[in-house]
Amino acid sequence: MPPGNSPACLQCLSVIILRPMKQFVIDELRPADYDKLKAYLDDTLGAGDIDGLYWLPIAQEVFSEIQNDHQACQPFYFAIELESDRVAFELLARTKSRVRCDCIAYATETQCAWLMRQMDKMFSKLEITV
Repeated sequence: MPPGNSPACLQCLSVIILRPMKQFVIDELRPADYDKLKAYLDDTLGAGDIDGLYWLPIAQEVFSEIQNDHQACQPFYFAIELESDRVAFELLARTKSRVRCDCIAYATETQCAWLMRQMDKMFSKLEITV
């Protein structure tokens, strides 16, 4: 046993540690707003394999240099997680074709601004005030 570890600590070594995800979160959704968001996301992005998880394609004009270079990894997406009382827009630009690649990264300032505009358009169109 390594110095300073007790038997109880050894059990912790097998636990998977989930790192926090950078995201924009809007919480305390009203039930009617959840219904509007769900219908809109289902219609515009399509229901995904996981209930409540949607993939928002990132506009090519806001790709980073490496994302532009990685043609095989395109398109890139931001994940949107919708729950009954909250919606979270993840700030990780990812691809569905690979799990790990240098082009998968947290959003640039330009991408963050683009995502905020998409969120604002969505909430305005649905007449949801936050």
